[in-house]
Amino acid sequence: MNQFSRAAREGDVLAVVGQSGPSVSFFDAARDRYLGSVETLAEPHELCFDPAQRLLWCTMTYHSGYYHDNSGRRTELTVIDPDARRVVEIVDLAPEHAPHGLALDAVRGRLYVTVEGAADRPGGVVVIDTRTRRPMGRIDTDAPGAHWVAVDGAGLTGCVANKEAPFVSVLDLERDTLTAKIDVPGSEGIAVSADGTRAYVATPYGGSFTSDEPPAAGIRVVDLGTASVIDTLPTRDSVMPVHLTSSGRLLAGEVRVHRDPEGRSAGMAPGRLTVFSADTHERLGGLEVGLAPLTITSSPDGRIAYVACYASSTVDIVDLERPRRLARLDIAELGESGAHGLAYVPRAV
Repeated sequence: MNQFSRAAREGDVLAVVGQSGPSVSFFDAARDRYLGSVETLAEPHELCFDPAQRLLWCTMTYHSGYYHDNSGRRTELTVIDPDARRVVEIVDLAPEHAPHGLALDAVRGRLYVTVEGAADRPGGVVVIDTRTRRPMGRIDTDAPGAHWVAVDGAGLTGCVANKEAPFVSVLDLERDTLTAKIDVPGSEGIAVSADGTRAYVATPYGGSFTSDEPPAAGIRVVDLGTASVIDTLPTRDSVMPVHLTSSGRLLAGEVRVHRDPEGRSAGMAPGRLTVFSADTHERLGGLEVGLAPLTITSSPDGRIAYVACYASSTVDIVDLERPRRLARLDIAELGESGAHGLAYVPRAV
């Protein structure tokens, strides 16, 4: 990283979830130096930074385990002061459970949190007032397992990826209603353009099909005005996270596995960060990252990407101008899962 890039990030911090830690660790974004960590309840998953309140929100999803293979669903969100590096509050969403994805409407001060469904309700999105830190509503998604959520820059439109459900849920955030269901073959990560015209959906989720021939891996590009898929950006392997940078790049984390001579899975292989132009859909490049990329974020200027890989419990720091890896952070793990959620925290001004 050149001196200009370092100077631009002086005082900024990268926050990283260690799922089996369980903890949130903090790193100096200019020098990639470990600053300390905050212990959390099990199992922290995703992070979201609220710049107005200067608080980090962290979802606590399961007591242990994974989606469809867990010892029980948690109901809490942990609120963290990233400057003092301390827990401010535990917000309990019960009876809602398994909070996972987070998205912020900074204009209206609303946080959107995906939750899994139960016998008496579908999956949905809980709406939280970021000033009072209290729930103020719920939006049903009509799917059993609402997972990732993304909103546009004005806080008018939200999109939710639903794993096995064969559609993406589109939400009107002014009226807190479900407005459309867009057909896709199961979905993982999701991103929405700042102007609210496009959504980018990682498909398919591995558990969303039953045939021996899965749908082709790639990113479905959705026109939110017509609620239709208008393009597919092909990838070699299955994509889990997607992320849009401020500089117009679409980043995809491909999960790769080794195969034996008969084509059966034989363990994790290094993943791949693939870079597309969000405007032209041109593939701009890519590079190898750690095992099983799960979450991606970027610096505010869109020049640096951060890729959390849970199977290797690492975070790759990538210069997107090339692209090339600048550094790799090792995240402490106590079990079989490691690095998960990410948040970039700019210095206080």
